[in-house]
Amino acid sequence: MDGVARCNDMSAALGLARPLDRLPHFAAGCCSEEMQSGSKTEENVGYSSITAKKAQLQSMLSALLDDPILSDVPKKPTLADVDTLINLELGSAMKISVTKMDNTSFDVAVLNSATVKDLKLAIRKKINEIEQAKMGHRHISWRHVWANFCLAHHNEKLIDDNCMLTEYGIHNNSKVHFFPCVVSRASQKHSKRKKHRFFHGLSKRT
Repeated sequence: MDGVARCNDMSAALGLARPLDRLPHFAAGCCSEEMQSGSKTEENVGYSSITAKKAQLQSMLSALLDDPILSDVPKKPTLADVDTLINLELGSAMKISVTKMDNTSFDVAVLNSATVKDLKLAIRKKINEIEQAKMGHRHISWRHVWANFCLAHHNEKLIDDNCMLTEYGIHNNSKVHFFPCVVSRASQKHSKRKKHRFFHGLSKRT
């Protein structure tokens, strides 16, 4: 009797399962554990790879934004921001200089087909970014701003939000400025008013 048969007989005499009967189950268990371990390893490698790629992309983006050539690109640009800047390079958008009540100014970019409302939204976004960079988040009531101020180009007030900027003669490198005025509830139009203390969102702290 060979060794395997002898071992089986001894196991049977002791009322134990034969060692060889356990072998398939043992092998299956080992394979299952190896497969699970391999799957977890692949998941970890995949996650690490994605994390590394994100970190590399963020590093490249930060380096690009530090380039003086891209100084007009926001620190956290949206797809719309990038699209507008590309159109600016292609001549399909225009850069407008906005002068505040304290005579400081900043630039915004809008499409050539932009309306007064689009310009206001661009100004709002720019001022919010400046506020965020200098003082952290601070709420500005833009309803209050536009109820007390309007934009003007060559002393012509930009009253109609739906009017295209080009209809006011505004083009690339044009300048607009804030002008103190109030909205008449009866006509919903701006009227000239006496100059009062500057709204905090348009003051020198901005």
